[in-house]
Amino acid sequence: MSEQLSHYPAVAEIDLQALAHNVQKMREFAPNSRHMGIIKADAYGHGRAQIAVALAEAGYDIVGIAQVAEALQVRKELDEAGFKDVAVFSWILPPNDEAALREALTAGVELSVSNIGQILALSALQIPGRIHLKIDTGMGRAGATPDQFPTLVSAALQARERGLQTVGIWSHLARADEASEEGREATKRQIQIFEDAANTARTLGLDGFQLHLAASSGQIWHPDSHFDMVRDGIAMYGLSPDPSNVATLDLDLQPVMTLKAQLTQVKKVKAGQPVSYGGTWVAQRDTWLAIVPLGYGDGIPRHASNAGPVHVCTPHTTIDTHVVGRVCMDQFVIDLGPADQAPATAGDWAVLFGNPHRLSTRGCPTADDWALASDTINYEIVTRLGARVPREFLPAHAAGIN
Repeated sequence: MSEQLSHYPAVAEIDLQALAHNVQKMREFAPNSRHMGIIKADAYGHGRAQIAVALAEAGYDIVGIAQVAEALQVRKELDEAGFKDVAVFSWILPPNDEAALREALTAGVELSVSNIGQILALSALQIPGRIHLKIDTGMGRAGATPDQFPTLVSAALQARERGLQTVGIWSHLARADEASEEGREATKRQIQIFEDAANTARTLGLDGFQLHLAASSGQIWHPDSHFDMVRDGIAMYGLSPDPSNVATLDLDLQPVMTLKAQLTQVKKVKAGQPVSYGGTWVAQRDTWLAIVPLGYGDGIPRHASNAGPVHVCTPHTTIDTHVVGRVCMDQFVIDLGPADQAPATAGDWAVLFGNPHRLSTRGCPTADDWALASDTINYEIVTRLGARVPREFLPAHAAGIN
């Protein structure tokens, strides 16, 4: 994340006590597995460096991040924080970029290998390193197909001579969050393919590797997918992998991010007043409007126009309302309702989403609510939050969870 702006009228509070709570829940979901903390996409929008250090402090000995360029940064950040023994795993290798691969191996970043070309490129560098072989068990994304996997294992055995040690075999579940019978059967098939691939590797003479398949949904709903290591992702940030299956709060998870902004203007308008571009919302009565200084330039979904829920906190009361009119680049409008006097004033806080059990935001909307209003998933709501919104990290003892 780039340097944070000062004097910004909005903030994303990152509750490290909630993170600690969720970490404990992940260990309860998969008590017999090693846990990898996933911090891809700037830790799902929460702040990569700070979350990586918090996880290291919580006892994680490995973190995972998608892009090699990100992995190199987090390797440096962990080293500077005194956590040189925490491993970093990365799975998207830039093609035809020998310098990036050389730098990653030299830095000790553990790398995913999905095909022969990648393992040959790494072997040619003759730099000792640690690799994880990926098999495509049904996601149809990265990884060797089951037919190709024996050849990849054979190449990994040859790569040992050039210092590449296979420390993991892994894959990704495509439908582990689905409660339907079809979804469960698809997950069972993937688990079986994964087990068959591990047995193939052992038969060919590969050893000394850990198996990892389950991310958050696998940990919560498919205990037979846990294996040696599991990957803690969206649930670690306090959000259900599928709220339509089981809601976030029903899993005893605590949302880590609270997004809020100060109202910049409150004004009364007459009935018939259209609001924002296109006039898609028109006041049906005299009412008070307020401006929230966040927009799609900050990652607020434009699809949430006329729908996104907002919880306004004044010194005397709270107001539950929603976006009216279209979300603009830097701001949107909310309806505070009719009243003789202004229900809120400039400077009062509007909470878009957060932890409704936290004292200062009790009853606020969640990222799940915004996902529903925007026809998307909670992953996207938190991850898309722009870098210009400052992140404020609340220490565990100051988070105020009841």
